[in-house]
Amino acid sequence: MSDFIHSGWALFVAAVTVLSLLACLALLIIAARRRVMADDNTTGHVWDVDLKEMNNPLPRWWMWLFVMTVAFAAIYLAFYPGLGSNPGTLKWSSAGQYEAEQAKARETMSAVYAKYTPLAAEALAQDAAAMGIGQRLFLNNCAQCHGSNARGSKGFPNLTDSDWLYGGSHEAIKTTITAGRRGNMPPMAAAVGTAEDVRNLANYVLSLSDSPHNNLAAQLGKPKFGVCAACHGADGKGNQALGAPNLTDKIWLHGWGEQAIVQIITQGKVNPMPAQASRLTPEQIHVLGAYVWSLSQGTRVAEGK
Repeated sequence: MSDFIHSGWALFVAAVTVLSLLACLALLIIAARRRVMADDNTTGHVWDVDLKEMNNPLPRWWMWLFVMTVAFAAIYLAFYPGLGSNPGTLKWSSAGQYEAEQAKARETMSAVYAKYTPLAAEALAQDAAAMGIGQRLFLNNCAQCHGSNARGSKGFPNLTDSDWLYGGSHEAIKTTITAGRRGNMPPMAAAVGTAEDVRNLANYVLSLSDSPHNNLAAQLGKPKFGVCAACHGADGKGNQALGAPNLTDKIWLHGWGEQAIVQIITQGKVNPMPAQASRLTPEQIHVLGAYVWSLSQGTRVAEGK
């Protein structure tokens, strides 16, 4: 594809555009000429015995309309991009228009968010208007992955419980929204040992949360957990600094059971969340972060604690 962004293609497009306009004018001139081809003003072509093709010139109104369209195209190309890489005299671009509209929207909304910026999450959670704004921001920017009810799905965290990979404080949530996250567990099967060792380790992981498991296999897999402890901790309770999940609860982001855990140990897992800083202003992220924070607080927010 790199061949198609070469500067020569811009010249090619410009040349084709100009030649196309000139060809339209040439076609108009040729078609407008009246040539006498027969005494009865026909071209001499006859179909179905008596159906003759007449030799009449183009109507004047049609010809001038055609000329106007070509002239409009030439004027348009002078002001707007269209001749290859030439930006036009107005220097317009869709990206520039989008940025201008975004800047205008931010300026318009700055007064709305100004009163919310100094407030902490606890205070924002008690403000119905702020939570209404936060909910709309969530539905427009987060619900595609986490669901409109914020309960997530396989591979997408549930935001309404108390299980947080990188921390559930307002500041931690704002950091996640702003910069994004990239969860990464490398394939560990080679470090664990044989396929049987991997299955034993999977059963030990299940035993940490008291999930149904093979007890004998879990005992055999316990020594192998050392390769996991560097991230998940010796007790399996995870590490929010690394985004390593807590393995002692019964919350399974990527699937539950021996087979699912064996697959993750064998193949690893990369689970990114894109940064939203380019889409949302810091003021919007402040309100959105408070809304997300409130989802996991349950009765604490309802009681104003």
